[in-house]
Formats: sequence, C-alpha cells, structure tokens
Amino acid sequence: MAVLASALRDRGTEVHFACSEAFEDLAVRAGVRFVPLTVTRNANTGVAETTEQESAETARLAEFLEATRFGAVPALTVQARHRRADMLADPDTVFESLRALDERWRPDWYVVDQLSYAVTLALHCLRVRFASFCPGHPTYVPAGPGSWFGVPYDWPAALRPDPRRLAGLTAVARENDRAFTALFEAFARDRAPHAPHPGRAFALTSPHAVLYSYPQLSWLPVPPEGPERVYAGHMVGLTQPLDGEWPGRLRRLRGTADRVVLIALGTFLSARDDVLRAVVSGALGSTSRTAVIVAAGGRTAALADLAGDRVVVAPSVPQQALLPHVDAMVHHGGANSFTECLHSGVPALVLPFSSDQFAVARDVERAGVGLARDPNALAPGDVPAVLDTLYETVGPSMKRWSRGPGEGGPDYAAARLLGAMSRSGPAR
Repeated sequence: MAVLASALRDRGTEVHFACSEAFEDLAVRAGVRFVPLTVTRNANTGVAETTEQESAETARLAEFLEATRFGAVPALTVQARHRRADMLADPDTVFESLRALDERWRPDWYVVDQLSYAVTLALHCLRVRFASFCPGHPTYVPAGPGSWFGVPYDWPAALRPDPRRLAGLTAVARENDRAFTALFEAFARDRAPHAPHPGRAFALTSPHAVLYSYPQLSWLPVPPEGPERVYAGHMVGLTQPLDGEWPGRLRRLRGTADRVVLIALGTFLSARDDVLRAVVSGALGSTSRTAVIVAAGGRTAALADLAGDRVVVAPSVPQQALLPHVDAMVHHGGANSFTECLHSGVPALVLPFSSDQFAVARDVERAGVGLARDPNALAPGDVPAVLDTLYETVGPSMKRWSRGPGEGGPDYAAARLLGAMSRSGPAR
C-alpha cells in the first residue's frame, strides 16, 4: 500500500496514508501525509512473536502455529474459526472514525485493503468513492457462488488434502460466509438503509476498480463482472541498495560457496524454526556448494548454532534488496515473496502453511517458476535435489517472467487506477 501511495504521489496525486501509528514510518518513506487510523486489534508490525499483542491475540497466534504442524486443513480450519470470532469487530467505531476522517479531509476517493472488511463496509455505507486493493492471491475476492474465502481454489500436488477433510473445511468456510454476510446486511440496514445491498461480505469490493498485486495468470478463476480489474504484477518499488553489513556478508558467502539461497517464511511463520533448521541443514548438504541467508525472526537465538562461514542467521533481512544477489529463495507462499521472485527472476521452493499460500504455491508450480513441497514432510535429505532442480531447470526459464507476462509494477498500477477512478465519475 505504501509503494502504491508513493506511485500515486509521483503522478501528481495528493495522498493521505491512513493506518495504525505503528506504520507511520511507511508514510514517511513514501513521502505522503500520515493520518492515524486503527481498524484492527491485531498488531502485525514485524516479527509477530515479538510484537506487542493483546493476550487473546497472543493465544490465537500460538494456537495457529501449533495447527500448522498438523497440515493444511487443520491450519486453515483454525484460521476460519478465528475469523468467525473476529468478524466485523467494532464496526461502529470504524464507521465513525471513517466518517470523521472523511469530513476532515474530504478526499476525492479512497484505496482500501480488501482484507480491511470493516473499512470497506464503512465506505460502502458512507456512499463515498473507493478502489479496492487486493494484497494477496486474487481469490481473496471470491470469484463465484462455488468459491469460499479460506478454501484454496486449487492445491499444489504435494499438499492435496483428503476429500473428506476438505469437505469439512469447506462447510466451515461456507458457514463463515453466511454469518459474515448477515452481519454486513444488518449493519448496512441500520447505518445506510438507502445504500445498495452489500451482497456477499467477503466479495464486497469497490464498484469502480479492484487492483491486484499479482500477475494476471491465464488459469486463475474469472472474477465477477463489474469493476475494472487491474493486475499490477508486483508492488516492488525502487529497490534501495544493500547497506550496513549486507554487502560484506554476501562477499563472504560468495567466497565460500557457488550458490546463495535466501530463506524467509514471513512475519508469523519464522516461528517454525524446525522447518528453517531442516532447510538450512539440507542446503548445506547440496551437491553444489550452497550458502544460506535465513530470516529467523524471534527464533534467531534458537538457530544461532547454524551460523558459520556459509550461513547467515538474522532476525530480518532486506528481502527485495537481496533477491537480485541470490540464486534461489525458499519462502512460505506469500504473494509478495512470489511476485518479488518473479520480478527478480529468482526460482523458489515454496513451503505453504496457511491462508492463500496454497493457492500461491499452486500458481508457482503451474507457472514453472518454482517447486512446492509440504513443509511438515520436508526432510533435510530432500533439500539438495530440490535446490539442484531450481538451479539447473527452473532458474534458466525465469528471465521470461522477470521481463514478460505480469510485469507491470506500482507506476503501471497507479496509472491504471487513476484512469479507472477518473472514468467512474466526477470528484466531489
């Protein structure tokens, strides 16, 4: 969102970046005005385990991480249950906050994160113009009556679930859809009886434009007709050069190995240090001399024994800046990691745990830009063959992706979004 804000600013738009104070630095770096706005209890501001959370949120995180150890369906089922408990938390406060913000700043239009459902509902009820930004897999906007938020549209070969277990997950997701939609309908009747019917809650978007930070892959489910659909390909801004100790670390690693692999499982999943350890140990046994950079989050101390001439263990890494300097990446199937690897031409091993990661992993597999494996079944001995395939088979085919289909970026997205919103009606 901050990269998009910067791109809109560069095109002469006055931008106000409304978010939690924990993210104020993003507005500063984007060169736009910061406006404080808190719409969620969950503080996802860095390494999740070390972020200050309410005790209930901490317990939910621990339950979720434990569920990932039992596979895809248990993890997704826990997420669905948590989603049910958190549906439309405090919509009245969000509505009043947005109404006050709108009265003060009077913006011509808004861009809202698709996962900020209470904000989307508030803007819908306030009858103001907005565009929707989908930060993850495009199926975060359900494509039709048979697709459900929280159930992957397709699965990578290594993680296809038992049909009976999948049916159970689908039933939970379907009930969430019904309950969430009922909450939206009740709120809209009370706050904006003359507004258009909101319809399915998870599918409610701008009627004008939906921006996906994702390539327009030919096999993706076709979204419903209505708003203009913009596929940005990625949201990689101008990558800053490596600074601090990183250039020296890379030189040292290159002096001891033929290949360098970056391992990063994201904000929450770096807590799965068992998986990180398995991948690092396996990479060191590759037939090609391989060095490793691993983002260990709150488990840096637990993995400190792995550090050495061929291994850098750090709490966090400058991922976008590092990608042009590595030969492969291991990630969790986050949409940003996927699109950043495409942009940099880096093949990936994807180890999905939850959320939209299984759908992303399937796209990686189908596009031929990486391999997907079950993180709970991956043994150190499996890693060398996977990396050799990435180096020798997948890597050479990556150039067409880094300079071809899906390549758009934030400036392209800003231009298309400005055009779509200008066509949607006059500014107020």
